[in-house]
Amino acid sequence: MKKIGVLGSGVVGRTLADGFVKRGFEVMLGTGNPNKLSDWQSGANGKVGSFEKAADFGDLIILAVKGTAALKIAEQVKVGISDKTVLDVCNPIADESPKDGVRKFFTTEESLMEMLQNLVPEAHFVKAFNYIDSKAMINSAKSKAQIMNICGNEDVAKTEAKEVLALFGFKPKDMGKAEAAREIELMAISL
Repeated sequence: MKKIGVLGSGVVGRTLADGFVKRGFEVMLGTGNPNKLSDWQSGANGKVGSFEKAADFGDLIILAVKGTAALKIAEQVKVGISDKTVLDVCNPIADESPKDGVRKFFTTEESLMEMLQNLVPEAHFVKAFNYIDSKAMINSAKSKAQIMNICGNEDVAKTEAKEVLALFGFKPKDMGKAEAAREIELMAISL
């Protein structure tokens, strides 16, 4: 495959970046503050850069940022992600605390992925990995033979996403176009 640009330096972004590095891919981990990633042990194939540099670097993009920041960051990197597959790992979880143990979403009529796709129509978003605990994302006992629901508007991008999922131990299930992200994002409420 290609160079991977991971936008987001939290646990999920680092987990996926590490997974790609261990499989021999070149990875750039993008963050708003590259200095905070001095502890990321990325080996010879890993680099750290800004969101923009990681978006420009990657042939395949992983968007793994806090849901409330996703639109702002997508706007910031829209030139770099245009005409690329973007695996959208984000969830529209509101910043407010859960009420009675239930998280709130900031979306209502459409999914966060639909909002991202509308914001950057030249990018090829595919929803994936958003409802799996980070500990189970890379060939864990939990991921082996587990089905991962995906959706997106571009068949070529979904094929690329399926290759990544198979590499990390998942069986992909195509749920359809971007609208299906409304259902897939809801699966994250129980994380």
